[in-house]
Amino acid sequence: MTNSLKYTTIDEAVKHIKSNSRVFIHGSAATPVSLVNALLNRAGSIRKVELTSITMHGRIDWNRQEVLDNFYLNSLFVSDSIRGWANSEYGGYVPVFLSEIPHLFESGTLPLDAAIIQVSPPDHHGYCTLGTSADIAISAVRTAPIIIAQVNPLMPRVHGEGFIHISKFTAAVFEESLLPEITAQSNAITDQIGKHVAALVEDGATLQMGIGAIPDAVLGQLIHHKNLGIHTEMFSDGVVPLVERGVITNSLKKVEPGKIISTFILGSRKVYDFADNNLFVNCMSAAFVNDTSVIRRNPKVTAINSAIEIDLSGQVCADSIGTRQYSGIGGQMDFIRGASLSQGGKPIIAMPSVTASGISRIVPVLKAGAGVVTTRGHIHYVATEYGVVNLYGKNMEQRARLLISIAHPAHRESLERAYKERFGKLPG
Repeated sequence: MTNSLKYTTIDEAVKHIKSNSRVFIHGSAATPVSLVNALLNRAGSIRKVELTSITMHGRIDWNRQEVLDNFYLNSLFVSDSIRGWANSEYGGYVPVFLSEIPHLFESGTLPLDAAIIQVSPPDHHGYCTLGTSADIAISAVRTAPIIIAQVNPLMPRVHGEGFIHISKFTAAVFEESLLPEITAQSNAITDQIGKHVAALVEDGATLQMGIGAIPDAVLGQLIHHKNLGIHTEMFSDGVVPLVERGVITNSLKKVEPGKIISTFILGSRKVYDFADNNLFVNCMSAAFVNDTSVIRRNPKVTAINSAIEIDLSGQVCADSIGTRQYSGIGGQMDFIRGASLSQGGKPIIAMPSVTASGISRIVPVLKAGAGVVTTRGHIHYVATEYGVVNLYGKNMEQRARLLISIAHPAHRESLERAYKERFGKLPG
């Protein structure tokens, strides 16, 4: 294997993509924006190109007719930058657990012709890493015959499974570009939810959390806990202070003890610098990290996820607003189920009681067309700023009463009327 790397231009690199191809796009903070936009600029010279990705961050210049006529987005998770595309006649969404996406590539169910990725610079042996996003990209680079890489000196070198040798690159470009930074803004509501959820976290627990104000609020309340571990789909800035304080040690985990295990990292430069060449942090394939049989081996898995709305029976919609795709299934069900099977585990859905416009997130029934991500058979804890309830083992009437008790006071009367219509009596 050669350890030297010859760079080309961005425009030359994307010429390796041909018509009638399915192309994987590296996602989240690793989205190779310049390469993607250069590919889209080839609209007309190539046709019938399908793009697939779990997320894309940064400014993707897709909203042009020549692009829409020649490129189709088949999204495995919907993010803000491409939400309009995925919900248009020129795009689509594949409902799938994050843990199963690698199998789609490797089994030939969704075979790839090419992968466009962003990597850290090679070491003296010629090995780059997939940086902040190993997740499904590991399987993409294993199976795609054409690999086009952006080598970015600002991409952290992240240990784990995401190593790739430069000999696998069909073409490589060198571009120094800042990674997108996502920071959450807390408020009194998210802080209160954080306190409620943190009260459920025991010493020695293994945590899974997403990005946003609620996970960060929970983490901020854990400064006096002991021997916490991290086995998660993703992590962000809130983890770093707990590592620095010695709260997160990963010492009691059964799976990869002594290490933070994740599939991707998304946050500010602080967390990217924390992960850079840090043996304490390993990014692994989603097929491993999100496997329920792996998750359940850890002790007291406490999985903290969110929702768009939840109905009075406990059905959780977390991926759509009615029929409009907002995000995706992702890893919520992987970890809800994995946590419930873990000894002492606690699966938690945490959300504000109302939307920014005051609409209740606890509803009599889900909107028409809404996707059920966590079924009422899998639901356990639900938290809002008004408290925490545990629906596990509760019948339909009991669940409805518990959920009404943590709904926003302005909506409890209407929810009680819905309860009466359903059960023939007011909640006692």
